[in-house]
Amino acid sequence: MSTLPSFTGDASPFGGGDPYADYRSADFSFTQYVDLADRRLGAGVIAANDEFFAERENLLKPEPAEFDPEHFGHKGKIMDGWETRRRRGVSAAQPHPTDEDHDWALIRLGAPGVVRGIVVDTAHFRGNYPQAVSVEATSVPGSPSPQELLAPDVKWTTLVPRTAVGGHAANGFTVDVEQRFTHLRLNQHPDGGVARLRVYGEVAPDPRWLTALGTFDLAALENGGQVEDASDRFYSPATNTIQPGRSRKMDDGWETRRRRDKGNDWIRYQLAGQSEIRAVEIDTAYLKGNSAGWAALSVRDGESGQWSEVLPRTRLQPDTNHRFVLDAPAVGTHVRIDIFPDGGISRLRLFGSLTAEGAARLTARHQELGG
Repeated sequence: MSTLPSFTGDASPFGGGDPYADYRSADFSFTQYVDLADRRLGAGVIAANDEFFAERENLLKPEPAEFDPEHFGHKGKIMDGWETRRRRGVSAAQPHPTDEDHDWALIRLGAPGVVRGIVVDTAHFRGNYPQAVSVEATSVPGSPSPQELLAPDVKWTTLVPRTAVGGHAANGFTVDVEQRFTHLRLNQHPDGGVARLRVYGEVAPDPRWLTALGTFDLAALENGGQVEDASDRFYSPATNTIQPGRSRKMDDGWETRRRRDKGNDWIRYQLAGQSEIRAVEIDTAYLKGNSAGWAALSVRDGESGQWSEVLPRTRLQPDTNHRFVLDAPAVGTHVRIDIFPDGGISRLRLFGSLTAEGAARLTARHQELGG
């Protein structure tokens, strides 16, 4: 585990104007991965030992934390994050908390996976952030209760050791633990507030579940699909196209800037494994005056395979879910959608099943990760 860069100490008191003007942040390379703690994938903060000032559920809100300097309640300043009360010692002679005293929150990942990086965001917590944080992870099958996760026989692996953090900052940590995890425990030492938690990594699905399903969406994030690259991410990320459910608003899909050349935009995906694709959905929901005009789909088997077009350039309609049954199943590990000339789509669904080779590789990887 390494931290790059690191922020420590208080931020200045809010003096008016843009509250993010003095926010400390950096570009973290691991943010290319999916947020395993995304509420859209089913993540949740299932327990916390204390949430006196601000609720634990705020940790996983998808949007940046907001700050209203005038917003007070019966307990004090209302913050958009998770904030605990101030810890105290045991007596007048010992008024300070011990070094071991800390607050904690349990997070269920939306999709089990390998964690590559974590951001503990203390936005707007300028003098009331924790002195240090630590993060642990475990893998427990099924839907365990908080009590089951906190049982003494559950093994927790340290992803981020106790590390000093800064107020009003994006505190980023790289993680180098090649294991599959289902739950995290965020600890703040000794107390304080955290605005947001982001857990970036690679989804590692349970092959037994996918085998039982038979036919499923081979590109979906929750099933292990991922976006490898895209020509343009100007208005919204390409990863949106493989999020669960249908798009609910325009920026919940993928939209590119307006092209002024004769090229076209595209997204390249890696599937859950080598697969047999039989049906395709291309949805342009909420993209009305800016949907792609046409789309084509190509498949490649392996990193060095040749691209083969399986859906020729086809007219798309705005705000419409288009369904296509392929004339013959397409076998591959990667898919590229080309849109012409620009615009966007909201979702891409690729229905089919793993090949015997794809299932075997997925099972082997699952075992390597401790599944």
